[in-house]
Amino acid sequence: MSLRAVRSIWLRELKVHIRDRARVVSSISRSVLWLVIFGGGLGAARFAGLGVNYQEFLFPGVIAMSILFTSMHSGISVIWDKEFGFMKEILVSPASRFDIMAGKVAGGSTIAVVEGVIILLLGPVIGAKLTAAKIFASVVIMFLMSLSLVSIGLIVSAVMRSFEGFQSIMTFIIMPMFFLSGAVFPLDKVPSWMTPLTIVDPLTYGVDALRIILVGVGHHGMSTNVAVMIATAVITVSAGTQAFKSGE
Repeated sequence: MSLRAVRSIWLRELKVHIRDRARVVSSISRSVLWLVIFGGGLGAARFAGLGVNYQEFLFPGVIAMSILFTSMHSGISVIWDKEFGFMKEILVSPASRFDIMAGKVAGGSTIAVVEGVIILLLGPVIGAKLTAAKIFASVVIMFLMSLSLVSIGLIVSAVMRSFEGFQSIMTFIIMPMFFLSGAVFPLDKVPSWMTPLTIVDPLTYGVDALRIILVGVGHHGMSTNVAVMIATAVITVSAGTQAFKSGE
């Protein structure tokens, strides 16, 4: 692996995202609105058996939502690169396909984690108690989550040819993934037919891990959550590398 190539692609991804200020603001604003309005509204319904305030229960889900949207949409940079011919320049460079994938994943994950941390630090506003240990553990989980989610976005973008097609597929993937993850409701309350769908949803394990860290309640054990996230990251990064090869 060429660290120089990975670093160059990583820096480019960061610069492109930072320059798109509207996207950054809208991403953070969406998460805040969900936490304040959606959380406050459903909190009035007082979900039975949660054991915690609903906004606190929703908090990890909102962080995961920020990670999900930012990570998956990072794949749009590949569409831009194809449109303006930059992708051809990368592909004919000495960098391997794994270097390209690693740089893209590193850039998208960094952006997603930074935005997730911004939402995390707003926790005390809704009564969440944060410590240095909780913040550190949450950042690790956010990074593991973003690795696989960015990879999925890149896999889709590697085979798509238009912005419209990419956005349509993303909408089809993101919303079911979010709602099936247990981000907005307890997994032990879902109908039996929905349980298999929550199990195969990679976001489920990130949400559950964050909830264990920040709220103290969870559906799966932390070791299970971490193991599944690592395995998913390895599989999706490998699949993404193959997608770049086949998409040449």
